[in-house]
Amino acid sequence: MEKDRPTKDRYYIGIAKEVAARGVCHRRFSGAIIVKDDQIVSTGYTGCPRKTADCYKRGTCLRQELGVPSGQRYELCRSVHAEQNAIINAARSGACVLGGDIYIFGQHAETGKPLNAFPCFICKKMLINAGLCRVVCCDENGKINVFSVEKWQKEWQDIKTEIIDDKNQYGVPIERGKI
Repeated sequence: MEKDRPTKDRYYIGIAKEVAARGVCHRRFSGAIIVKDDQIVSTGYTGCPRKTADCYKRGTCLRQELGVPSGQRYELCRSVHAEQNAIINAARSGACVLGGDIYIFGQHAETGKPLNAFPCFICKKMLINAGLCRVVCCDENGKINVFSVEKWQKEWQDIKTEIIDDKNQYGVPIERGKI
């Protein structure tokens, strides 16, 4: 009898879920791992910059206090996104992420329910510039979504397309004329 093994994508999403448990955001826990040549080269979770007070230590979330909707006004957030931290941690250790894949898992901080772990626009731009190939995310139903970074680049080459036209958006979708 053969063992029922998870696929590589499911395996790495499971590790990203464990990394997410280290998160210190009041709204969501997100974890990301970067894999290159079937080897984990970096991890990151949603948290404040090193050696600074996180939202749990402070006991509050500024964006919640201000009523900022999810997916908007990131510059007001104390935390750095999991994807950003994974890229930063790779750079700090001298690991090359060029040609690698990133796996992202997110869950609601209070309920623990999975969230659509699509990268925000800032992270998406960083993932493109970091030279990653695939972005593998888990959605709120546990379904794995695989995105091609090259496809994002091609879509954004169209001068009539804006980043807000993306079908898979993190947080609350932004509509033209509503900003």
